[in-house]
Amino acid sequence: MALIPLLAMVRKDLQLFLSDRRSVIVSFVVPIAIASFFGSIFSGPGSNSEPARIAIAIIDQDASAISRSIVAGARADKSLKLAMPTEAEARDEVRRGKTAVAVIIPKGFGEAAGNAFFGNGEKPQLSLLHDPSRGIELAMVRGILTQHVMEAVSREMFGGEQGRRAVEQTLPGIASSSMPAAEKRALMEMLNSVQKFYNQPAAGGAQAGTGRRGLTMPYNVREEAMTAGSNIAYNGYSHSFAGMAIQFLLFAMANAGIEMLIERQRGLWKRLRSAPVSRLTLLAGKAASGAIISLMILLVAFAFAMIVFRVRIQGSILGFLGISIACAVMASTFGLLVAALGNSPATARGVTTLAVLMMVMLGGAWVPTFIFPAWLQQLTVIVPVRWAVDGLDAMTWRGIGLSGALIPVAVLLGFAAAFASVAASRFRWEEG
Repeated sequence: MALIPLLAMVRKDLQLFLSDRRSVIVSFVVPIAIASFFGSIFSGPGSNSEPARIAIAIIDQDASAISRSIVAGARADKSLKLAMPTEAEARDEVRRGKTAVAVIIPKGFGEAAGNAFFGNGEKPQLSLLHDPSRGIELAMVRGILTQHVMEAVSREMFGGEQGRRAVEQTLPGIASSSMPAAEKRALMEMLNSVQKFYNQPAAGGAQAGTGRRGLTMPYNVREEAMTAGSNIAYNGYSHSFAGMAIQFLLFAMANAGIEMLIERQRGLWKRLRSAPVSRLTLLAGKAASGAIISLMILLVAFAFAMIVFRVRIQGSILGFLGISIACAVMASTFGLLVAALGNSPATARGVTTLAVLMMVMLGGAWVPTFIFPAWLQQLTVIVPVRWAVDGLDAMTWRGIGLSGALIPVAVLLGFAAAFASVAASRFRWEEG
């Protein structure tokens, strides 16, 4: 092998790479930016940043001392963002994905939980309405709720008026019960001690009572997944196909934009301008063909998901088609934007790879947005992928009607109009 020509070729390639300053910067920035992004997510909130709170709703139909204490505890909890809507409003919020869990405290819960606290009453039932795509948040809320309910019930039963009444009513029943003598004696001694405690003005009774043995969980939980219907299970493939399809639409149209840059380098667009065709027609033709290709990719992907993974459009078919068309138009105009702003094919390829990956990650296509920091969750509303994925989710497993497609379609078409306007104003027809 001739060493001198080999070194000359290597030197030439290095010179070409280093001569394009933007390409050099992007080559280093892309891996650093992506690694930093994932590090900031999975390392948790910093000491100076506000942690993201789980959005929950509580419907207090009981209005007892115990239920009010539960609400107060949840409101003060730093992990929860509490709302107090009506039951109908809460069901709609959970179904649309705006609230992770809604807790319904039924009438009579406080009285029944207090009676069940000493094991001699029927346990009342809490109802949890939850978004089935956010199972991690449901588990967290279930654990946090257990803490607040136990604190509220024990505080009332060992330091409140309801606890005093419960002990007074329970003692005669235990004395006349048929339980073993040893257990009866031990239970009555405990309740007599609690009764003596009530008659003293000392504070701290709640802490003294919560650690005693023999106490049972004072409630049961009934969970209801808010999907398109009570007999319709959540299909995770609906969300994954929405996210991945949008990602590949953007990559495909970005590649189309890079091909336009290559064509410009070869002088093709300069020759096309000599033809009796306006600039607007040329750009519109590119946008139309890109939108058709994007729509075909999206529909074929969902057709495969429907056949193989039983994904179904539980909402509006018209709304699904509207969102699909809006996604295709947005992706196509994104390709025009790449062609208009790209300095060279190499630079454009690096920049668009970073842009697409960041939009997909921020849009919730890879990881759920609830694990993002609070400030980043608010930022994702300016990312078109977020609206595309949420809109397709609404039309598939969430089962939202046509009204659920109107806002996503409007926002996606707004992004498309912005991309097209910038592309038309900045597009260069020949090399500078």
